[in-house]
This record gives sequence, C-alpha cells and structure tokens, in this order.
Amino acid sequence: MEIAVVGKSEFVVGFRLAGIHKTYEVKNDKDLESKIRECLTDRNLGIIVLHSDDLKHISPGLQKVIDESVEPTFIAIGSKEDAGLRDKIKRAIGVDLWK
Repeated sequence: MEIAVVGKSEFVVGFRLAGIHKTYEVKNDKDLESKIRECLTDRNLGIIVLHSDDLKHISPGLQKVIDESVEPTFIAIGSKEDAGLRDKIKRAIGVDLWK
C-alpha cells in the first residue's frame, strides 16, 4: 500500500521532499474533487493525506465517502486537529491506540 498526498503546491511539496512519490497538486476545488475521486479508484493507495482546510471545499456527498472510507483511509492534517482520526484508525486496524 502506498501513501498519496492531494492539495495545493505549498502543502504537497514537503511530502514530496520527504519521499512521498504520489503527490498531486491541485489548483482549484474542481481539480481537488476530481483528484480525490481518482485516488479512490487506485487500489494501490492505503492512505490519502489532505489539508483540513480543503475538506471545507468539497461536496457533502464526497465528504461522506471520505468519512466512511476505510481503505483507503483519509487523513486530514493542517490548521485544526481531526477529531475523527482516532475513530478512523480504530476502524482501519481494529484497535484503539489511545487506550
């Protein structure tokens, strides 16, 4: 399984420098949704990283798909902490790491 990062260039550049090969730069909200949907169909991806601010710019239907997706698992990082990360990890691996 691979990790992918989707977002604006200033967000993905650090991941690229850290060795993540599947980084996708998007220029607008339409490109963001399109790239997320493309990543959902890639069977080699296990984790997809997004900036938490970008989640505000996608449609409610796609947000629901992201929230319910176990494989690939979506992780939103950035300006605010993702309270659902604990639940996503628990669903993905079946263990609560915080206990």
